[in-house]
Amino acid sequence: MLDTVKREANELLFSGLTITFLREFIYGLWLSLPLFLSLAVIIVGLGLIVGKKESWSPFDSFYWSFVTATTVGYGDLRPVRRASRIIAIAIALLGLTMTGILVAVAVHAGTIALAAHDAAANTR
Repeated sequence: MLDTVKREANELLFSGLTITFLREFIYGLWLSLPLFLSLAVIIVGLGLIVGKKESWSPFDSFYWSFVTATTVGYGDLRPVRRASRIIAIAIALLGLTMTGILVAVAVHAGTIALAAHDAAANTR
């Protein structure tokens, strides 16, 4: 029983499904790369503005902007000025947008891979 499950898992992992998914995912990332880079530049720029207002180092500003954009929010650095907090909200929204695009690319790649896998299974 366990050997059958392992064999089926290996067949699925190393089948065209995984290869198709990875190919489509990488292609989707390649197509959306200009958008990702634009969002990243905006996030870093806004983070540097907040860092300047809060008297943080450039590295701390960079670090804080991506921790905020990914909505992790460790709390080791936090803005105290009102304008900085408003910018933090903008950074978080941009980060959510970036994450949403990444998830959309992954779902699209998965949908295409499953459709190709199902089509191949139906022709056998």
